[in-house]
Amino acid sequence: MLPYATIEEAESAVGRGLTLAETLWFRYSAAKSDYFLYCHNILFLFLVFNLVPIPLAFAELTRSLGLDQYKIQPKVRLSLAEMWKCYKDVNRMFFLVVGPLQLVSYPSVKMIGIRTGLPLPSRWEIVSQLVVYFLVEDYTNYWIHRFLHSKWGYEKIHSVHHEFAAPIGYAAPYAHWAEVLILGIPSFLGPALAPGHMVTFWLWIALRQIEAIETHSGYDLPWTPTKYIPFYGGAEYHDYHHYVGGQSQSNFASVFTYCDFIYGTDKGYQYHKKVLGKLKGMNGGTGTGLSGGKSDPSCDEVKND
Repeated sequence: MLPYATIEEAESAVGRGLTLAETLWFRYSAAKSDYFLYCHNILFLFLVFNLVPIPLAFAELTRSLGLDQYKIQPKVRLSLAEMWKCYKDVNRMFFLVVGPLQLVSYPSVKMIGIRTGLPLPSRWEIVSQLVVYFLVEDYTNYWIHRFLHSKWGYEKIHSVHHEFAAPIGYAAPYAHWAEVLILGIPSFLGPALAPGHMVTFWLWIALRQIEAIETHSGYDLPWTPTKYIPFYGGAEYHDYHHYVGGQSQSNFASVFTYCDFIYGTDKGYQYHKKVLGKLKGMNGGTGTGLSGGKSDPSCDEVKND
């Protein structure tokens, strides 16, 4: 809740006239509690998960929109029943775990100093903080993900997420309830280290979910803007990790590729790319997806030892 009764009071406190964005923020948030504003995260997560994967889910079911050529595992098609089960299970997890966790985690948000007042952050502040959040989350997630591929971690927890060897957007948050809780830690570390405005926090939560949906989409779309982000993994990179499955000791990173490169956990993937390149040359340049390039995924991982 803002400590100003009028825009004039807010402008006096800020020491200048409010921008259009700040005026809109004042009108929306002035009489709302900080807790109510924080709980918008629940709505944003729900909307992003339910709406963003729709076009690719439609393409998967109908083989329309001309996207077949970008399908990473072209031989695998999920049925409507399989997709519906995934959608229901994730929404059940949302209402039983994610939503309640958001509701009770507000004290920690206040403790680290995420603010809701004026002035709003500049574009530079928002972008720089988001970069920090993505880097911190990616590095922390990398090591948690590696732990989840230990024998105990995979059998007890992470195998649920790998039920989709050819992932789809709706499967991005499909996981064991314990994994959902554990992976909430990397998402919170960035804002804890570099706390900003609630608007930045909203953007972070939404963008991280959108990124996860993209990397689990099953389609390597050439026009996606993320192609221009340095060291960004993307759908093909993470799809390989799902394709290999429980045997995978490659491509643990959630967003970028530098951790896998530094710690040598991209060797199976690089070997796989080399083999596919040779096959394409032998076939006259015709493309093959993951499932079209080899029959035994474990052969890639032998090269990763």
